[in-house]
Amino acid sequence: MTFDELRGALPGRVLLPGDEGFENAARPWTLTVVQPVAAVVHAADAYDVAAVVQYARGAGVPVVTQPTGHGAAGGVADAILLRTRQLDTIEIDPARRVARVGAGTSWGRVQAAAGAHGLTGLAGSNPAVGVTGYTVGGGMSWFSRKHGWASDAVRAFEIVDAEGLRRRVTAQDDPDLFWALRGGSGDFAVVTALEFDLFPAPELFGGRVLWPATRIREVFEAFQEITATAPDELTVWFQRLQIPDAPPMVGMDAVYLGDPDQGRTLLARLDAIGDPIIDKRGVFGAAHIGAITAEPTDPSPSLSRAEQLTELGDAVIKTLIDEPVAPLANLQIRHLGGALAEHRADGGARGPIAEPYLLYCLGLGLPHLAEAVKARRTAIVDALSGQISGGKPFTFLTPDEKASAAFDSATLTRLRELKSARDPHGVIRGNYPVLG
Repeated sequence: MTFDELRGALPGRVLLPGDEGFENAARPWTLTVVQPVAAVVHAADAYDVAAVVQYARGAGVPVVTQPTGHGAAGGVADAILLRTRQLDTIEIDPARRVARVGAGTSWGRVQAAAGAHGLTGLAGSNPAVGVTGYTVGGGMSWFSRKHGWASDAVRAFEIVDAEGLRRRVTAQDDPDLFWALRGGSGDFAVVTALEFDLFPAPELFGGRVLWPATRIREVFEAFQEITATAPDELTVWFQRLQIPDAPPMVGMDAVYLGDPDQGRTLLARLDAIGDPIIDKRGVFGAAHIGAITAEPTDPSPSLSRAEQLTELGDAVIKTLIDEPVAPLANLQIRHLGGALAEHRADGGARGPIAEPYLLYCLGLGLPHLAEAVKARRTAIVDALSGQISGGKPFTFLTPDEKASAAFDSATLTRLRELKSARDPHGVIRGNYPVLG
């Protein structure tokens, strides 16, 4: 396939194997994923997106859209990789508390713009993550216990559908597609912009506290106590860290959406744990939410696994507390509940999560570590088989998993029926296809 017609329509924006810059353009943020795509197109605007989809439809070639590639899963051989990072406009309406952002916009830029007005989006922990992929996959935020999934905050999507037509999708004009795009993945259309609600956040309180690993039992007990009575405005994560060339550490990350004095009171239990290595708790604005965990913002070779925990029983303590972290770099337990567990009549495809906690395992996918990291992930899951439900958030899926793990059977059936009806030729291909 020569792609001559596509190159003629979008001069200078189409890269093919052998072209200078092709390999870098095809590489996703997650460097352990290989993407042998047939072409890479850098879209400058929604008209470019429509031209690519129209071409792909006629040529019988699928289109895979990635602003950053944080959620890349592979399985894209012979596809056109559509990069939308140049669609990065941001419009904030502070009076209506609404944001409209282009498909290539990162959460860090949104938070900076919204934070200037004392507002926040339902952002995650990494400012480099793109708003679009995160949101169409559901989007679990520091503020989701209070306000629900990021996808539930969406008012409208601007898309290019599988026929190459530009459209605006809302609950009124296309309720089925609107429902699917709110947490059901990017398998149904190419999103070029989205409009979503912002929420008041004049001040936040929280941050990271780290202790030597010898304090692990005390920190875990504090985590259990705090999460047992935490209001929905408070989100707390338990962390075990094994950073290369550093001693093992245990920590707590927290964000309180409300009065800082109340936040201090809610987290005062941590003051009883001695010998902190660092204590970065304090007052901050929404623009600085990414500084809490300080996750890498440059591409990295990571291997991860997520599981929803039904309880923090003896098996969890034995496996996640008593055993070493290595060869993993991070074991994390996130407190869920609140609005994440509530059914919303007006909600999207990303329904509630009944489980109260999420386990996240992360290791480096370097050649000398990859097999050991994979083995440790498997061993943890096997050991916790009685405490994990098997479900998981869509945005936490890994390349060896399928979309079916993220949805109940009724939701998955509805998504598959919609995909078959709206895109019978498979022109649009998400990172984790619902028909896969």
